[in-house]
Amino acid sequence: MSLPSGSRLRQEDSPPRIVEHPSDLIVSKGEPATLNCKAEGRPTPTVEWYKDGERVETDKDDPRSHRMLLPTGSLFFLRIVHGRRSKPDEGAYVCVARNYLGEAVSRNASLEVACES
Repeated sequence: MSLPSGSRLRQEDSPPRIVEHPSDLIVSKGEPATLNCKAEGRPTPTVEWYKDGERVETDKDDPRSHRMLLPTGSLFFLRIVHGRRSKPDEGAYVCVARNYLGEAVSRNASLEVACES
C-alpha cells in the first residue's frame, strides 16, 4: 500500500516532544505571568494549552483576550484575572504539541492566585 504523493513520511520528520515543561506559579491578581512550554519536532508542532481539561482561548482566537500564545509556545497572561466569583485563570494547565506524527503533552502546572493580605 502506498501513501498519496506528498504525504510520504520523510526520514527527517519527527513527532513532537516537550523540551521545556511549565512550572507551578503563584501570582498576584492583575500581574502578568508566563507559563513556559517549548516543543520540538518536524514539522514544527503547533501548541495549544488546556486548563482543567478545557482548551484555553488566546489572542489567536480572540484579539481582545488577555492570554497570548508566544511564538515559543509559552502562554503569557497580560494580567491575571481573579474575582470573588470568577477565577478564570486559576487552575491546572498543560500544553499539547501536535504535528502529523503525533502529539506530546507536558506535565501539569498549577497557576494559583496569591491571596491579598
